[in-house]
Amino acid sequence: MKIESPCPCLSGKTYPDCCQPFHTGERQPETAELLMRSRYSAFNKGLLSYLLVTLHPDKRRSDDAQALQETITSTTWLGLKVINHKQMDDHHAEVEFIAFYQDNPVGQLHENSRFIKEENRWYYLDGEILPPIKLGRNETCFCGSGKKLKRCHG
Repeated sequence: MKIESPCPCLSGKTYPDCCQPFHTGERQPETAELLMRSRYSAFNKGLLSYLLVTLHPDKRRSDDAQALQETITSTTWLGLKVINHKQMDDHHAEVEFIAFYQDNPVGQLHENSRFIKEENRWYYLDGEILPPIKLGRNETCFCGSGKKLKRCHG
C-alpha cells in the first residue's frame, strides 16, 4: 500500500486530496485561501506554469516566468501558517499568511495577499509585505512536525 505524503500547504490532508487536483486542473480552488495554499504548494513543488496561470492576467509581465523560476530555484520552503482569510464580497478576498523558508535564521515571507474572482475562478492580484512575527519557542513548529519550535527549527 502506497503512503501518500502530506500536502506542502500543511492543511492536514495528503497532496492528492488537497492541492494536486488544483495543480493538474481537475478542480479550481473554491476560495482565495485554497488558491493561496495551492500557490504555496506550487512554489514548494516547482510548478511554474500553475503560478503563472493563477496570477491575474492584468498583473502578468514578460519577466514573470524568469523571476518565479529564480525564486523556485533559490528557495527551500519549510512551512506555511495562514493567519487570516477575509472575504470582502463574492469576488474579492484577502489572505494573510507567513511562508517560512530556509535561511540563517529561518526566513519569513509575511504577506497580506489580495485575490479576485472572475469567471468563477480565483486569481492572485498582489500582496503587501508585512514585518516578520516573533515566534515563541514553545509554539508548535511551523513545518508541521508537531514538535515545539525550540526542538525543531528554533
